[in-house]
Amino acid sequence: MTAVEFCGISFKNPVIAASGTVGFGRELSEYIELSRLGGISTKGLTLEPRTGNKGRRIHETPSGLMNSIGLQNPGVQGFIDQEWPFLMDKDLVTLVNLGGGTVEDYVTGASLLEKIEAPIIELNISCPNVKEGGMAFGLQCAPASIVVEAVRSVTTKKLVVKLSPNAENIREMAEACVEAGADALSLVNTFNALAIDIRSRRPVFDNVTAGLSGPAIKPIALRMVYEVCRTVKVPVIGMGGIMTAEDAIEYIMAGAHLIQVGSATFRKPETALEIAEGIALFMEREGIKDLEEIRGAIWR
Repeated sequence: MTAVEFCGISFKNPVIAASGTVGFGRELSEYIELSRLGGISTKGLTLEPRTGNKGRRIHETPSGLMNSIGLQNPGVQGFIDQEWPFLMDKDLVTLVNLGGGTVEDYVTGASLLEKIEAPIIELNISCPNVKEGGMAFGLQCAPASIVVEAVRSVTTKKLVVKLSPNAENIREMAEACVEAGADALSLVNTFNALAIDIRSRRPVFDNVTAGLSGPAIKPIALRMVYEVCRTVKVPVIGMGGIMTAEDAIEYIMAGAHLIQVGSATFRKPETALEIAEGIALFMEREGIKDLEEIRGAIWR
């Protein structure tokens, strides 16, 4: 069976629609029945509404996609009022992706989310710390630990910390977040990247750098998931360049409990569902009764 138990929560299959690629599910629901997925991770939320970055926001690269959206979102309360009523009746697990510019923002946002029954917060620690010169919380262990511990103290929900591949040491970061109270980890977020318009002789994006996702990052992301799964004892959600069921199975064999599908959805909205179906077909062909049989297969 493709069902997965994750932090005491039952997912009907291991496939989650990744944060930032499906909004809050409304648009994707026009293409697929959301309840056929294991879960959905919401668009990244901040305490206050954000309009996002100016200038160009999306740029295609060979085998990849760069984005500089800037966490455009309705704010935590806006999500609770406007978007949660749509998701709350869907038969899938909702992960609420939460970011912030200060520790206080994270804490207040997490406290507000206690009002709703979404079972999981996916904590985005790749956000710039505006009180410390703009360095992202998720680059060094000390600031990451502070924000994770602070959110842990105010939420009863399962806390999944989303790791940045730009961290100084991904294994040490994973250990620090677990020690600070993470119930599980998800990785990787986008890689910091640069594109230049040679005609204007300027960066493509107003913010100069942007986040790279898509098939180009998969081998590196897969290696990081493998390293983290071997380092910590909590469950891991793997992501980065997953386009097919075979890609997803690789992440599970590296040790991931669940996987997220992101950029592939832009190419074909039905991809996440096709991957879930492909995993089930693979299990049937290989005589696999439970994904636990192949989880971490390359190192267990």
